[in-house]
Amino acid sequence: MKAKRAAVYVRCSTKLQETEMQEVELVEYVSRRGWEYKIYRDDAQCGAKESRPALDSLLSDLRKRKVDVLVCWAFDRLARSLKQLLSIAEECRSVGVDLVSLKQNVDTTLPAGRLTFQVLGAVAEFEREMLRIRVKAGLEMARRNGKRLGRPALRRFDSDEVREIQRLRKAGTSVRSLAVQYQTTQYLISKVSNAHA
Repeated sequence: MKAKRAAVYVRCSTKLQETEMQEVELVEYVSRRGWEYKIYRDDAQCGAKESRPALDSLLSDLRKRKVDVLVCWAFDRLARSLKQLLSIAEECRSVGVDLVSLKQNVDTTLPAGRLTFQVLGAVAEFEREMLRIRVKAGLEMARRNGKRLGRPALRRFDSDEVREIQRLRKAGTSVRSLAVQYQTTQYLISKVSNAHA
């Protein structure tokens, strides 16, 4: 039977900290289980950061099915918030990757861990449903208050305005200043000036 491929994720928040203790314990754990492993290390990476190089690389490998199990020392090393943890857990579940947290004693390769995974999945689904309900209620309230919803209509230019935009662009007026002058987007100004040039 082929050995599982483990993605071992370690992180420390500052240059004064090290990931060595996490790595030692995690490598011992995956070795005992007979798993192959690759270490993904984020040194001096605050957990509050949206993007962390090693975590981004790990998630990319996970999506490419190069990983069978994601192993971390503790959930707070892996995710910056419950929302991110649920998102990562859901992504693991959707591609059939197990999740192990040594300190929380969660191991979805075992029956008790799979139960925890299902609970995390149910919490994520509940959170998505609550968000959907709040968004729907907010939109309904905005409609009742007479607010116009959706994207604003694109600005239309008559032929005189098109000629004036062309003239000003040829004279060197910037797209940005024309967007301000005509109360529209830079994209639309450049599109109009190029399309009618």
